[in-house]
Amino acid sequence: MTSPTSAARRVERIPAVRVLARVGNAAIGILHILIGAIALAVAFGAGGSGKADQFGALKALVDVPGGLFVVWAVIVGLIALALWQILQTVVAHKAGTRVVEISKGIVYAVLAVTAISIASGGGSNSSATEKSASSKLLAVPGGVFLLAAIGLAIVGVGIGFLVNGITHKFERGLRLPPNALAGITTTLGRVGYISKGVALGIVGGLVVYAAITVDPSKAGGLDGALKSLTQLPFGVFLLILIAIGLIAYGLFWCVRAVAIRL
Repeated sequence: MTSPTSAARRVERIPAVRVLARVGNAAIGILHILIGAIALAVAFGAGGSGKADQFGALKALVDVPGGLFVVWAVIVGLIALALWQILQTVVAHKAGTRVVEISKGIVYAVLAVTAISIASGGGSNSSATEKSASSKLLAVPGGVFLLAAIGLAIVGVGIGFLVNGITHKFERGLRLPPNALAGITTTLGRVGYISKGVALGIVGGLVVYAAITVDPSKAGGLDGALKSLTQLPFGVFLLILIAIGLIAYGLFWCVRAVAIRL
C-alpha cells in the first residue's frame, strides 16, 4: 500500500505541478510589487483611493486593460502554491516544519479566495473589514486582550521577517543553484524580508494601540499602517524605503520562481 508521503513525493515530481508552483511564486511576487508601487504613490501624494495591501494590488490589476486575465493567472498560481504547501507538509519530517508549511498554505488559499472574489466583481474593502472585525472583538468580554494578543502575534511575525532578513536564515531553504541569479535572489530577499518585517511590525503595533485605546478605527491593516507613516516626522521617507523594500521582496519571489530548485 502506498504511503501518503510516497504519493506526495510522486505528485511533487510531476513537471506540470512544478511549473504551477513556480507560477505561484511569481504570483506572490506580483502582488508585493504592486503593493510597493501603491505605497510609493501614497508617499509622493498620488495614491488616490488605492489600498496599499493585497486588496488594493488585486483591484489595481482588475482596473487596467487585460488586468482581469492577469488576476486569474495569479489565482491559478496561488491555488497551485497552496496545494504545493500541502505536499510539502506531507513530505516534511519535523512537526515544526509541517506547521510552518501548512500555515503558508492557508495564507495562500485565503489570498486565492480574496482574488477570486475581486475577479468576480465582489470583494470588500480590506481596511473596513479589519476595522469591523476589531469592533466586534472589542465588543465582547475580554475582547481587548484578544485583540492585543493578535496585534502582538503580528508584531512577532514581523520580528520573524526581520530576523530572517538580518541573519539570512531564509536562504537555507532556497535551494539555489550556484549561478548569477543566486546572488540577485538573496540580495532582494534580504532587503525584502527586512522591509516586510518593519511593515508588519507597524501593523501589529497599530492593532495593539487599537486595543489599548479601545478604538477599532486605529486597526487599519497594512494599508492603514503604511498611510499612517505620512503623518509622522520623516514618515514619508520611511514609507518610501518600505515601499522599495516591498518591491524588492516581490522581485525576490519573481526571481526565485525561476531560480530555485523544486
